Amino acid sequence: MKHKGLFFILVCFISCAQVEPRYPLNKEKTIFLNSSAERNKKLILEEERLLLQSAAKDTEHKFQRSDAGYLFAFEKKSSTDSKLPKKGDLVRFQYQIQDLNNNILYDKQTLGIVDYAVDQEDLLPALREAMRIMRPDEVVVFLFPSYLCYGYQGDGEKIGINQPLRFTIERLKSP
Repeated sequence: MKHKGLFFILVCFISCAQVEPRYPLNKEKTIFLNSSAERNKKLILEEERLLLQSAAKDTEHKFQRSDAGYLFAFEKKSSTDSKLPKKGDLVRFQYQIQDLNNNILYDKQTLGIVDYAVDQEDLLPALREAMRIMRPDEVVVFLFPSYLCYGYQGDGEKIGINQPLRFTIERLKSP
């Protein structure tokens, strides 16, 4: 019994020793992640510069900046005080995609009319963001950074890697 008490005190004394932190074994992974983050920050800054440059060239529209990192301008504002869509609302819209030099990549006829249940279906992040601020019968021009569009992959056809895009979206009356 005496030995058990001594053993218990010894274990408690040893366990109170200073614990040393464990450092990562793979420093290369940390270096890669840090360099990747720096590369992405530079890419975002460059795309922001391109979006602002494109907005400045467009004298027909007065662009506003959103908190999500895109620019938008109303081409046609709704005359009604209809509410903005909320989660689950069904919205209908048509759109076209252009590059920042206004070259049409995909027109409205090619893309067709889209019916979308807000925040309940998989949709391009750019379009999800757009539907949140549009009322029926509005036409809005958006300048989106690549991370809200097709990102580092592009679409494999007309949209390149990390390409910021211009969307003209018309929200139609819901079905």
